[in-house]
Formats: sequence, C-alpha cells, structure tokens
Amino acid sequence: ALAAVAAVGLDLSNLAIVAGALSVGIGFGLQNVVNNFVSGLILLVERPIKAGDWVELASGMGYVQRINVRSTVIETFDRAALIVPNSELVSSTVINWTHQNLNGRIIVGVKVAMGTDPRQVERLMLEVARAHPMVLRRPAPFVLFRGYTEYAMSFEVRAVLRDVNWILNVQSDFYFEIHRRFAEEGVEIPVQRSEIALDAGALAGRAAPPGPSGPPAPLQPATEVPALTPGSLSGGARLSGTAPAGMESGDAGDAGTGDAR
Repeated sequence: ALAAVAAVGLDLSNLAIVAGALSVGIGFGLQNVVNNFVSGLILLVERPIKAGDWVELASGMGYVQRINVRSTVIETFDRAALIVPNSELVSSTVINWTHQNLNGRIIVGVKVAMGTDPRQVERLMLEVARAHPMVLRRPAPFVLFRGYTEYAMSFEVRAVLRDVNWILNVQSDFYFEIHRRFAEEGVEIPVQRSEIALDAGALAGRAAPPGPSGPPAPLQPATEVPALTPGSLSGGARLSGTAPAGMESGDAGDAGTGDAR
C-alpha cells in the first residue's frame, strides 16, 4: 500500500501533518463533550444528586428531573427546564436540600412595638410553632430575641420540618397564625414613622422680607370729565385746564368757540 501511494506521487509527510492538525482540532472540540460525559458517570456512581432532589445552584434552583450523558435537566419552580452541564454539577457548589432526608429548618422573623413583654411574644410564637403538624417535636422549636431597632424589637422562631418541600406553605401558616394571636393578645406590630420637629421660636424670630415702608397710599377716585358734544362746543362751553404752549387763555377759549366749516 505504501508503495502504491509512493508510485502515485503523494507525499506521506504532508498527509501526516494534515492528520495531526485534524486530531488536535477534534481533541479540542470534544474536550467539553468528554468532560461532561465523565462528569455524568461520576454523578451516576457517587450519586450526590438524584432524580427528585431539590437542588440549588448559582444559575437557579428546582427539582432534578433526569441525569443524561452530557447534561442534567432541572425543573424550576416556574415550571421551566434548566439544562445544566454535568461538569458544572461536579466542579461547582451545589446545595441539595433533600440529599439525606426530607427534614429542613424554617426561620420566621417578626417585629413588635417597643415596650411589649418579650416573654409574652416568646410564648405566643412557641404556641404557634408547636401547634403546626409539620413541625417536629425533636428537636423542639425555640424563639430567639434578636435585639432592638430604632422603633421595634426583633424575634425569630426556628423549627425543623418533617418535609422541607413545604417550607413556604408552613412559613405562610406561621405568619397568619402569629398575626391572629398577636391581635387577640393586644401585641402591636409597629410601623416605621417619620417625625419632623419644627422650632416655633426660630420661625417667630425669622426676619420679614424687605418691602416698602409704611402702608400703601389710598387710591384716588378718578375725576369725571364731561362729554364733549357739538352742541356744547357751539354753545360756548370751554375746556378747563392749562392752555397749550404758545397760546394764551383767551386764544384757547376762542379756539373752542370757533365755527366748524
């Protein structure tokens, strides 16, 4: 075969260079595919996650639907399919809420008005937590007094649930029941208010804006001027007032009684 190729006149060294370049390109192109394939085998053997687990990633959270050769399908809480490469599940941090069992902790925080009895708040919150059927008796729920803010006191009730998949529903039940019990016992839930303080003395001593001195002069009534008619002019009526420049008073009167021609 080599002799036949040589007889045709093909240079085997050129073919070797081309084959080497193709192998390098194919190797780089298949690197991610091989990485995801090997990562999928690791997931199937070690089983850090499995179908049905609730997982949380940097790209989102949801329930694992299936683990494929190249990627894993996760269904989010919005019912969207999140396709995650298997290499990301192996190399990055993954929170598996249901890895060993379904138990999970819930934390519910509330604030009450200043001056409320802290022990009363603790008693009411513990009664709410203990009465919920999803809360475990061991470990028992407990209440923490987290401190003060500018207008309220902060408390938290912490409990372990039988099934962490119901954490949002249980949290909502806690808030509904705590609100009802607080209303019955007269515990006030504060609302932040903004107060503005005005200094009356400073406002009274503020200088008035500059203006004209003294009260304004009263308005003078307008002088009524008799109407001029041809009859009044011909009858010898004169206009009172100062004569125009260059005319004497008599000239002004003569001008008013002249004939209109």
